Amino acid sequence: MSEGSTSGRSAELEELARDLVCIPTENPPGNEGPAAEFVYDWFREEGIDATLLEEPDPDRPQVGARVGEGGPTVVLNGHLDVVPAGDPETWTVDPYGGTIEDGRLYGRGSADMKTGVALAMLVARDLAPEIRTGELSGSVVVHAAMGEETADPGTRTLLERGFDGDYGIVLEPTDFRVATSTKGLSVYRIAVEGVATHASQPDAGTNAIDEARPLLDAIDEYDADLREREGSLCGGAFATVTEIEAGTESNLAVIPDRAELVLDRRVLPGEDPDAVDAEIEALLERVREERGVETTWTRIQTYASSSIPVDHPLATGLRDRSVAAVGADGGVDEPWGIEAATDARNFVNDAAVPAVTWGPGDLDQAHTVDESIDLDDAGIAREILEDAVRAFIE
Repeated sequence: MSEGSTSGRSAELEELARDLVCIPTENPPGNEGPAAEFVYDWFREEGIDATLLEEPDPDRPQVGARVGEGGPTVVLNGHLDVVPAGDPETWTVDPYGGTIEDGRLYGRGSADMKTGVALAMLVARDLAPEIRTGELSGSVVVHAAMGEETADPGTRTLLERGFDGDYGIVLEPTDFRVATSTKGLSVYRIAVEGVATHASQPDAGTNAIDEARPLLDAIDEYDADLREREGSLCGGAFATVTEIEAGTESNLAVIPDRAELVLDRRVLPGEDPDAVDAEIEALLERVREERGVETTWTRIQTYASSSIPVDHPLATGLRDRSVAAVGADGGVDEPWGIEAATDARNFVNDAAVPAVTWGPGDLDQAHTVDESIDLDDAGIAREILEDAVRAFIE
């Protein structure tokens, strides 16, 4: 490849990733629409068949695109939504300005994962001529999905609507490490009951905040037990209280009659969410029997874990190419699982399609102030990804 063409490819990737970052798609509330329309229009302009899918939510469209028909098919998956940027005053750059400094693209979604979406778009476009002439016998599918950050069924719906294949690559920032497993999570809202009374007569009622103390202690014990269990490539399981609320909707002089907390339980590959539910139920029953604390609970969010063999050809193919391109530092050459939940679970669990999570960028940049990605790494990832996909659809 000539220096001029290399420079042109770098500029093309930089511009596309920057354009995507400049379109705010915060979730919540979930405003993926403008970005979905941008991706859809881009594919149409490039002569690639694409669908602006209004499922599962007509107010939050997503995009499925396909190059080729039949043969081995690789699905390149990215999500359009990003977590809220928060107070822009805490950023040193405009979170949606697409700032590029010292070879890094800054902005919300630059690492997680607008650059990954751009990579998928460009690789599909670049392989299209070889697919159309029959030089490559397979196909490429691209997902620009909605709702990943809040467990909405965007990717699952795309797979169900025919944007599926034989292999899936979820383009999250992993710093070129290939994740064959992903950790899941089950999130619970637990309510603790009390009896309201005037704060001048606290003994006349039951303070729900006090009632929550034994529950918090029990959760700490549960978390300690989880940490003693055998872990996985994704690390260990945890139980963490991430939110607690009581007395906020009443007068300041009222003893609260209800406290609610949110419990985040990280789920390992091989763990059954129903079995985790049973553990939470047993924990709450023990607190009731031992301390008389009455609770109710509901599971409010679920991300299933997922796993494929570490020596699956999809994993070894990407791993070997990554090592050849960037070396083995940072564990690029080693089997690995990602601690975060990704849409790989929808491929593996819902569609029975083997999938890995892989991409440029550092996962530590995700959801942070001044989020950024190294554009040189993104360019390297483009070459690795194109070469890997080509090998699978020959």
